[in-house]
Amino acid sequence: MNRPTPALVTEAGARPIPRWVLITLCIAYLLPGQIQRDVWRHADLSSFGLMASLARGASSWLAPMVGGLPAVDGALLPYWLGALSIKLLPFLEAHLAARLPFVLMLGGVFALVWYATFQLARTEAAQPAPFAFGGEAAMVDYARTLADGALLALMATLGLLQLGHEATPDVVQLLGVSTWLYALACAPFRTWRSQWLVVASLVALALSGAPTVAQLLGLGGLLVCQFSSFEGARRLRVGLMVGMVLAAGLSWALGAWVWRLQLNQLQGVAMLKQLAWFTWPTLPLAMWTLWRWRAFLGSRHVSVPLALLAVALLATLALGGSDRALLLAVPALAVLSSFALPTLKRSWSAMVDWFSVFFFSLGALFVWAYYLAMQTDWLPRLASNLQRLAPDMAVRFDPLALVLGLGGTAAWLALVRWRTSRQRAALWRSLALPAGGVVLAWLLLMTLWLQPLNLGRSNGVLLKRLQVVIPADATCVALADKNRSLAATLEALGGWRVDAANPPQQSRCEWLVAVRNVGEATPSLPGWQVVQVLTRPTERQSRYWVLRREGQPSANLALAAL
Repeated sequence: MNRPTPALVTEAGARPIPRWVLITLCIAYLLPGQIQRDVWRHADLSSFGLMASLARGASSWLAPMVGGLPAVDGALLPYWLGALSIKLLPFLEAHLAARLPFVLMLGGVFALVWYATFQLARTEAAQPAPFAFGGEAAMVDYARTLADGALLALMATLGLLQLGHEATPDVVQLLGVSTWLYALACAPFRTWRSQWLVVASLVALALSGAPTVAQLLGLGGLLVCQFSSFEGARRLRVGLMVGMVLAAGLSWALGAWVWRLQLNQLQGVAMLKQLAWFTWPTLPLAMWTLWRWRAFLGSRHVSVPLALLAVALLATLALGGSDRALLLAVPALAVLSSFALPTLKRSWSAMVDWFSVFFFSLGALFVWAYYLAMQTDWLPRLASNLQRLAPDMAVRFDPLALVLGLGGTAAWLALVRWRTSRQRAALWRSLALPAGGVVLAWLLLMTLWLQPLNLGRSNGVLLKRLQVVIPADATCVALADKNRSLAATLEALGGWRVDAANPPQQSRCEWLVAVRNVGEATPSLPGWQVVQVLTRPTERQSRYWVLRREGQPSANLALAAL
């Protein structure tokens, strides 16, 4: 006996987004900040340092290192892709060439989530209830509309915004779980395609620092396929087992199986707060889906993304609430969110709309106000705040950034006007403003605010100050701390040979950089003398001490310029 479905969708409600609008929205999400953005500190900079080291031939392809420090995440595939891109595109700046594969992978995530939702929405259990006198949505139109909604939900997810635009192993892992999601979704309809895709997804996860996640997803996929009513899905068990064996074997052979359990760092309240903002607005929608479709938990359109969500949440708990592990849940939440759209109440949609209009419009106004303060004399109080926060900032006028910012703002106003009109039938209407607002925010930040963000989030100014103190022909620079981000700055961007693996007493370098917090004692290292103390813009708590080995000839230092 067929169970009653909670979805009620008319033909007018199953109207897909015009393709040119959807493609433009994806481009506006993917491309801003990729060309002129500097390599930002921490994970982004550390990953680039490893890629540049491989491209120069300074470290083994089976053991990437930067400054003598090996990668700690066990990932190999992301660094291989970035290094190969640097070698194949020598006419581009190295950091831009390394970033391009990750831009394409994020675009692949968008496509895979769209097609996974489309395939899941085509199953019989996911179809809307028929009307007594007809007029319900056609199957293909309904599936396309829900796929559009899933893509909007993906772009609206706040946690994806920064992490998705970094050139780190997390993007490769995100592509891996999205491929797994699509492979299981299309298994009843595309048998052979799903087989090789699921193997590729598990191997990619294993080689990008997540071999345990690969094994858990393999087990989750086996459980889903075991109880599936589709013959193609049951056959996928072969591909899942092959993928698990290959992923485990390659991880063990390449030494990529790194245990990173951090259960001692888990804090319940902090994780709940992180979960709330990181997954907005998809988590509330996904929870609504699980409630409204609770009679269909065993059906593919719920069980497949639910299996991925369970694995991602388990990985997040195991890593102490890591936001990078939580990133793996984003595709599953986006798919689940799309199936909430046919069951949403108008009051909930109105609440999301008004919140999005207020929040993102206010944010855009804030960005524009500070942009005018940077470029004109109209808002002197805001300009003085900027000068106090970043006294070294010298902003130049970029006409292209202004044009893009004006175009994005105009598009946002047009979207708000459309949403507040009478055109309310489309299922995806509730996610149009959240997705458009996130795209607007990223576009404005990566155009109007890109220069101050580069100043505050990169090591560009610090590198220039170090280049004044440390001669370009210095044979080696040692680091007193195992700081991979700083090692990448000196080695990949500065061009020095860096020794961050050995203690200063054992290093043969004639220069040394030590990082100390404000108030800490001056580094006292036998055989080294302090040359200069440097600071980094917008960083008030750290000082960078530059030391030279005693007995070395004095360099012509332009200390007054610092």
